[in-house]
Order: sequence, then C-alpha cells, then structure tokens
Amino acid sequence: MIVCQKDTAVVILSYNGTKWHELFLPKIVEEANTGYDVILADNASTDGTLEYVQKNFPSVKTLQIPVNHGFANGYYEALKQIKAKYFVLLSADFEVTQGWFPPLHAAMERDAMLAACQPKIRYWRERESFEYAGAGGAFMDNYGYLFCRGRIFFDLEKDNGQYDDNIEVFWASGGCFMVRADLYEQVGGLDNELYAHMEEVDLCWRLKNAGYKIGYVGKSMVYHVGGSVISYGSTQKLYYNFRNNLILLFKNERSSKLLWLFPLRLILDGVAGLRLLLTGQFRQTYTIIKAHFHFYGSLDKWRKRRRENQKLITVRNEEGIYRRSIIKDYFLLGRKKFSDLGWKPKPL
Repeated sequence: MIVCQKDTAVVILSYNGTKWHELFLPKIVEEANTGYDVILADNASTDGTLEYVQKNFPSVKTLQIPVNHGFANGYYEALKQIKAKYFVLLSADFEVTQGWFPPLHAAMERDAMLAACQPKIRYWRERESFEYAGAGGAFMDNYGYLFCRGRIFFDLEKDNGQYDDNIEVFWASGGCFMVRADLYEQVGGLDNELYAHMEEVDLCWRLKNAGYKIGYVGKSMVYHVGGSVISYGSTQKLYYNFRNNLILLFKNERSSKLLWLFPLRLILDGVAGLRLLLTGQFRQTYTIIKAHFHFYGSLDKWRKRRRENQKLITVRNEEGIYRRSIIKDYFLLGRKKFSDLGWKPKPL
C-alpha cells in the first residue's frame, strides 16, 4: 500500500510509455510541489518503462501491474493499492502546465458535493485548439450521444478564453480526472468490463445518480496528444464507441426512458451504419453491427451491473444533459459550435 504524504495522488497508468515520460514527466514532477504525490502504475510494459522512471525520477513512486487487461482494469488494480483523499487519473500522453493543479484542488475543497472534475484540455498537436475528449466541458444529449464545449463531432474550436469558467458538466475526461477517493470506492470505481472507452462517463453517471456533481475548471489547463492508446478513426475505437455507449445507457438510465430510447438507438445506429456502407466503409459498418451483437449477447452480465447501480441511486443529478438532439443540431441544422446551441450550463 502506498500512503501519500500529500492529500492527492496523481496516478499515471502507463503501458510502453517511455517516450511520453521523457517528454511530460519532468513538468509533472516539477509541479508536484503545488500539492500532490506522483505515482506511476506500470501496466505490464515491455519497453522498460518502470526501470526508466525509477532511474530518472526517484521522487516518483511506482507500482507494477503484472498483466495488462486494459485502461479501466489497470486503474482498478492500481488505485486499490494507494491511500489518498483525492486521485487524479492522468494519462501518460498529457502535458501539464504551470499551476494546473491548484485550481482543481481548490474547486474540490470548496464544494463537498463535487465528486470529480477536469481541467480545460487543449490538443497537443494544434496547441490553440481544444481536444476531442473533454475539451471545455463534457455533456450528453437526450439520446445518449456525447459531446463537448469546444468540440462537437468533427469540429474543434480555437481556445479564445470563451470557456475559462467553472461549470457543472455531465462527465469529466478520464485522461485528466480528479475524483474523491472515498466516493470512487463507494460507487465501485471504473468498470473494467468496458476495457478502454467511456468508462469515465459510466463512473460519472453513477456519481451523479448518487446526487453528486461533476465539474469543469477552466483556469486549469493541460494538453493531450490523443490517439496513443486507441487511434482516432480506428475500427477498434468505433467498436468501443458504439458498444460502450449502449452499455452505459443500459446500466444507468431510467427504465421508463430505456423503453423508447433503445429502439430509437437501433434505428439511429443503423442509419450511421448505412451511411458508412454507402461511402464504401464496409469494415466500419461491420464494426457497428458487431458492437450491437456483442452488447445484446451479454445482456445478462449488464443486467447484473444495472441491478448493482440501482442500489446507489439517491437523487439523480441530471445537470449536463442537453435535452435536445446533438445529432440533429450538428448534421441537419449546421450548429457546429457550442455557442450555436443556445444553451448555457450551470455554474459551479
């Protein structure tokens, strides 16, 4: 068991991440004097990651996970070996900036009902633009589709300070995710069955169903390389996009809503598959079909997970749900920016 000296453990889950640690770990360690311990959890790397970190960053505590069963399982194994008030789950391909941590910590200390939060996330390769996952705050529409301020589907906005506020969101990015350790454990942590996509959305939904808030803190900023675990545009990412989205809806949504939402999602996902088929993207169409078959083929498992989640529900906090269709807004009405939606999130 690693007992942290500070109240926060910044936990970096790494698989063959030496190249990222060479780039980004020096700044993470330098900023540790603002209030956190750095812990690297090596997820069965084969490139000498653990040895590199132990040799070059003696202040970083390390632990080793013997078998790599994905992102969610890696954190499941790591966090049960760490004692702290707060965890920050930080992916290896994130670059932090000067003073990134204190605004996050201050937000958590101010509000005991704030279960988790994220910083502003910019794209490392286009440094003035927001990044795909999390960006300037993350939301879900009325039909279970996810989107962000600063990034709706394929359109990234430039950061001109328009999202420097603190707001309540529906989910926080798992790439840089600060969470209360006791609440993380109370609601069951990351679901390792999801493997490597949307597991943070599922966790945030459980926290919100228990009555807590999820926040975005605009005065904290980090950069994300992106695509280093599952590359953007890959069929693997497409598979987890569709399968895991169905799983998190089934696990967490109201029963009355699922009765009409799942038939509708079959139609909408079918339209998405047909669109890909008509443009000659046969593998992608097959991937969507496979995702649905794998979800429905494992319904017994997801029913068990749903029953477990229902026990956690107190007062559902549904802030951060956009009550219209982001699909319609973007593809039919041409609303490419968050400001086009005419919707304002609730301040923290």
